[in-house]
Amino acid sequence: MRRIKSSIDTQSPAFLAHELCNRRRVAEFRKLQQKARSDRPERDVNRLREQNKLLVRERIDLLLDPGTPFLELSSLAANMAYGGKVPSGGVVSGIGMVCGREVLIMASDSSIKGGAWYPLTVKKMVRTLDIAMENHLPVVHLVDAAGAFLPLQSGLFPDRHMAGRMFRNQCVLSAMGIPQVALVLGHSTAGGAYIPTLSDFSVMVRRTGGVFLGGPPLVRAATGQEVTADELGGADVHTTVSGTADYAVDSEQEGLALVREIVGTFPKPTKADVERRKPEAPYYDPQEIYGILPDDIKKQFDMKEVIARIVDGSRFHEFKPGYGPTLVCGFAFLYGWKIGIIGNNGVLFSESARKSTQFMQLCNRDRIPIIFLQNITGFMVGKEYEHGGITKDGAKMLMVQANLDVPKLTIMTNGSFGAGNYAMCGRAYDARFLFSWPNARISVMGMEQAIQTLTQIRLRTLERQGKALSETDRESIRDEMAQDYLEKSSAYYSTSELWDDGIIDPADTRRVLGISLSAALNREFSQTPDGILRI
Repeated sequence: MRRIKSSIDTQSPAFLAHELCNRRRVAEFRKLQQKARSDRPERDVNRLREQNKLLVRERIDLLLDPGTPFLELSSLAANMAYGGKVPSGGVVSGIGMVCGREVLIMASDSSIKGGAWYPLTVKKMVRTLDIAMENHLPVVHLVDAAGAFLPLQSGLFPDRHMAGRMFRNQCVLSAMGIPQVALVLGHSTAGGAYIPTLSDFSVMVRRTGGVFLGGPPLVRAATGQEVTADELGGADVHTTVSGTADYAVDSEQEGLALVREIVGTFPKPTKADVERRKPEAPYYDPQEIYGILPDDIKKQFDMKEVIARIVDGSRFHEFKPGYGPTLVCGFAFLYGWKIGIIGNNGVLFSESARKSTQFMQLCNRDRIPIIFLQNITGFMVGKEYEHGGITKDGAKMLMVQANLDVPKLTIMTNGSFGAGNYAMCGRAYDARFLFSWPNARISVMGMEQAIQTLTQIRLRTLERQGKALSETDRESIRDEMAQDYLEKSSAYYSTSELWDDGIIDPADTRRVLGISLSAALNREFSQTPDGILRI
């Protein structure tokens, strides 16, 4: 493969201006992430210390193999919900190494409302277990949760992908032969009691751990029986009387060491058979992405310059370089694994869609995972393009992309609008992992068009009601619409609602993709028997 020849002047005024803007964006992201991870009321931290409990990330640090990375998922979940009082959605999840095995960790954060589950907490937990199933990852549950946050119970209990889905996913994981181990560090009450009981191995910490369908207050209210939490469902009860748990330990540290020992007995998976060679660092510095990425979402940039700072040796074999140039397709290697890349260099035309359809079929036949780099305004519209079959060609692209069996990974690098989001493997199309850069924006159409449309609808409604509007009133309405649209199309709103698996630093994209791809290759995938159509 040829090395991409970069045309970027790293000393140009435009590059330096973009670099400054994007470093500020990343600094703001890091500040918000650090706040979500670390800022807790002193009284809540003191309460945990008095119970001899560790904070959630201290637990994870003791669980992981020393010096190995931890890819945290959705670190800013719920950052724009619940008044900002449920950082990270109240649960920490991510991929890490335990005794040399890749595992998915899901850990309650009991410094937030005692680990209570909010609707977005449950959404994050369901997504975490979906990732385990999709990528055949063993799961470590660190359980310390007060159960459902009752004032919002209707938003987390009854529907298909709410709390019951977690336990359903655990049952499916078991049937798939994917091991799970739970460490009960606090109370696991009501539905939450099923997390350790549906795991293959269950460890409980004496005096602080408890598993019961109804805690002491509920037992008292329902039966009049007075019983302590330890008598009702403590570690010794469940390991010597009921058999509900398997091991009892005297401290969290002992429990985490035992979990590591148990994970060490799990069989190591055989990675899917994907072409591999010796890894090679990019020729160009990934930090240069800051100067490539523009300071305005309406400005275009060359996706090949981004690719050059992600892939091994900055080497890339471009497929059909002279056809459908607004979509870049080609082959590269990432940490030694062969990958296909599909990246936007403008609006999608029929030629672009046809090229990607053929390319995806090649990747699926030849067992090559695909990375989608999104910066898309959508498909081209207009009479000429409709007559040329743009909708038909877009449908072909969607059909093939939706039915790929190889792993798909998606990065939202900038804009993601309309049907372009779907074609480029947006959230609805089952990317194994999907991450956003801090500057990313996602919505049904571009901001200017959307604001103009929404403002006109609002103005016509008010005029039909007989209200006279001054130019100041009109500007005020437009500003109100713009502010709302900007907020709800931002990466921070998207990640708050768990429309992605987290915001990442653009310069970390290579590392994030490497961990994600390694995890995705734990699951074998089939080889399509179909031939390749030149569409």
